[in-house]
Amino acid sequence: MKYLCLIYQDESAAENLPKAEFEQIRGEYLAFHDELKKSGRLLGNNGLQSSPAATTVRVREGKVTTTDGPFAETKEQLGGYFLVEARDLNEAIQIAAKIPSARFGSVEVRPVRV
Repeated sequence: MKYLCLIYQDESAAENLPKAEFEQIRGEYLAFHDELKKSGRLLGNNGLQSSPAATTVRVREGKVTTTDGPFAETKEQLGGYFLVEARDLNEAIQIAAKIPSARFGSVEVRPVRV
């Protein structure tokens, strides 16, 4: 079954990390990515540009409107995702728990609708 692991964290905290700590976390992400890929469970992943680069689109009564930034103001912003293959929700949760940002942010796990 496919699961999407959505990574949320405080962008400002991440942007203000000391360089050594940033590089350590980056290395952990690369190792996690390689481990997941080797296991055959990685179906896709990407990091996202920061939330100010987002554009929210709405269509109301046939009229398209856009707003700069994300839909809602939150303490944590969507920073990226991993699309994984897992036997069940429990295995998907175990995978999500290994994502480095789970230690200081959160990871939302959702089954992909088929």
